[in-house]
Amino acid sequence: MQALLGVIFHSLGGIASGSFYMPFNKVKGWAWESYWIVGGLMSWLIVPPLAAYLTVPGFLDIIAAGSSTIVGFTFLMGLLWGVGGLTYGLGVRYLGMSLGNSVVLGFCAAFGAIVPSIYYNFNPMEGKVSFTDMLGSSGGQIVLLGVLVCLIGIGLSGRAGMLKEKELSDEEKKASVLEFNLVKGLIVAVLSGILSSFFSFGIESGKPLADAAVEAGYDHLFANNVTFVVILWGGLVTNLVWTTILSIKNKAYKDFTNKSTPIRNNILFSALAGTIWFLQFFFYGMGESKLGSGASSWILHMSTIILTANFWGIYRKEWKGVAKKTKWTITAGIAVILLSVVLVGIGNSI
Repeated sequence: MQALLGVIFHSLGGIASGSFYMPFNKVKGWAWESYWIVGGLMSWLIVPPLAAYLTVPGFLDIIAAGSSTIVGFTFLMGLLWGVGGLTYGLGVRYLGMSLGNSVVLGFCAAFGAIVPSIYYNFNPMEGKVSFTDMLGSSGGQIVLLGVLVCLIGIGLSGRAGMLKEKELSDEEKKASVLEFNLVKGLIVAVLSGILSSFFSFGIESGKPLADAAVEAGYDHLFANNVTFVVILWGGLVTNLVWTTILSIKNKAYKDFTNKSTPIRNNILFSALAGTIWFLQFFFYGMGESKLGSGASSWILHMSTIILTANFWGIYRKEWKGVAKKTKWTITAGIAVILLSVVLVGIGNSI
């Protein structure tokens, strides 16, 4: 029953993550940096502390009493992840829900599964699996095989994008993805996938904060909400700095006073997107508390997002008009990525 609840919670989180960008598509007449920062303020600054307060009221005391090293390192992982989150938005912007998410989350799933083990190779901790342990065990070797398979799936997805680029006219591509740009999109998607995995690393490094919440008598189901606050502070800094620079450079700050656009609706849709985005980690924390394995939880979370995002890609007709070969190529890419998720999950369970 605990494992089943873990799967359900992770599925809810994955559906939220795979769907959060949809409200952004309802924003009219605003620059990307304008609606991204409105959503970001909700998902990184407002909703996380609110969720923590409702579930772990003493979260600020726990953070203040925590080791400065642990809090600082967790915050640093948030900064690095923030770059991944920033470029994630750009990846979806240039590639669409289907291809963008497949490439970003494929890399994210792979690196999120192995980055913590590399850290524990240099900083051994009791009960934690190092990269050397992975190389020397059958389970670890299956995990690494899963990572390799994931990269193959990403390659197939990228190939599908190249075929789409050749087959469709600019007008046809922009009918479903307004700013479709394969080269630019793949570059930022790869960068995003690698750096987004650092959220997994941040959860691992911030475990003592979650443990302190449990020791203080709070429900372990919500203990990770304390860690999320610190990680998301880091992500907020990264995204706030970059969107502010873009807003000044492009004079996009005028969007908030431009009465020719639906300002109220734009704010509401952007805020909705940011709130839905945070729900992925709210449910992720609940799922991880049930399954008890950070790496396996991360992989399950990623697979649900990939499936959800590709459902929305089909709904938005992002592959309409392409040849059967291209459709089969993207389908194969997604299937191979999901196979890699299964392999990593099996390897971690072993």
